[in-house]
Amino acid sequence: MRIAQIAPLHERVPPKLYGGTERVVSFLTEELVRQGHDVTLFASGDSQTSARLVRCCDMALRFNPAVRDALPYHLIMLDEVRRRIDQFDVLHFHVDLLHAPLMRDLAGRTLTTLHGRLDLPDLAPFYAAFRDLPLAAISNNQQGYLGNAHWLGTVYHGLPRNLLPFCPNPSGYLAFLGRISPEKRPDLAIGIATRSGMPLKIAAKVDRADQTYWETKIRPMIADNPDVEFIGEIDERDKAEFLGGAAALLFPIDWPEPFGLVMIEAMACGTPVIAYRRGSVPEVVEENVSGFVVDTIEQALTAVKRIHDLDRAKVRAEFERRFTAERMAHDYVDIYRQLLSAQRRPEKVTTRNGSQIMWRADRVSPSPKLTGDGEAQPISASR
Repeated sequence: MRIAQIAPLHERVPPKLYGGTERVVSFLTEELVRQGHDVTLFASGDSQTSARLVRCCDMALRFNPAVRDALPYHLIMLDEVRRRIDQFDVLHFHVDLLHAPLMRDLAGRTLTTLHGRLDLPDLAPFYAAFRDLPLAAISNNQQGYLGNAHWLGTVYHGLPRNLLPFCPNPSGYLAFLGRISPEKRPDLAIGIATRSGMPLKIAAKVDRADQTYWETKIRPMIADNPDVEFIGEIDERDKAEFLGGAAALLFPIDWPEPFGLVMIEAMACGTPVIAYRRGSVPEVVEENVSGFVVDTIEQALTAVKRIHDLDRAKVRAEFERRFTAERMAHDYVDIYRQLLSAQRRPEKVTTRNGSQIMWRADRVSPSPKLTGDGEAQPISASR
């Protein structure tokens, strides 16, 4: 199958540091190549891939000091995709909604994975206007916010099986990995660790948009607490040691998390997850197997006391069962085949001269949701 993967340009593929979407695009692209597909990746010029790379800017936009506005570069990329359209059977977009007007007449050959939050009020009218745009969600919870959109299924993220090694013997600290932002609630992580009596290590990115929150809220909490260590952004090599050495990952989010890649990264290391019941969390964390799903800080403190009751080998096994890149790629290929099948579907059309068979690219009928453990669930418009 000839597949185009279209990535955001903010980070390279894969990212050097923080960048969940670009990391997933890399895992998917490399696994599709491994499975024998002809894959072209549209991404920044410093991206690294075994697929055919179409360089759409010199380097990741976040690291280019000359860039003030990312939009022109993404529009240049989409024009490049459009000009090469006949080279592909399927175009898989990871750039949210930018491409929808440009690809409307070719929507039946596209799939768009929505990686961000969908509870924002401005998104509902957009996807109502583009009802023929085939979409994939990264959790059932995420999909529920746009119940009337053209969903083809839910595909959970996956990691290469050998990316992060299993660590059976952790050190005695709790870990927080992600962004310093109000919705990620690093303040709650600090509070849980402090009250539990365990040290906390924070490996996180501070965006410019969150600089005030960092300076006024989180930095003072760290400065006053010798048991909290702020490490900053880390790369993939450091991540294995950081997550593998943790007794547990704290994920006390306060927003409708679409997926939460760090949860399965921790699980790959055998590290259990203690997470608040928001967004995708109940779908990702298997209670009493890969971690604990909690609603309050008191429940989180109880969960910290119980982390040694969990078998880290079983945490790793849960990752291998549900969250590998191999499984993710197979799920997406199933959806690609739906798209190709719909393009070839015959429709009987009655004309003045009688009946004839015409081939047309139909709107794809909704498919069962694809779950990380291979089971199918009917699509529902409810959350």
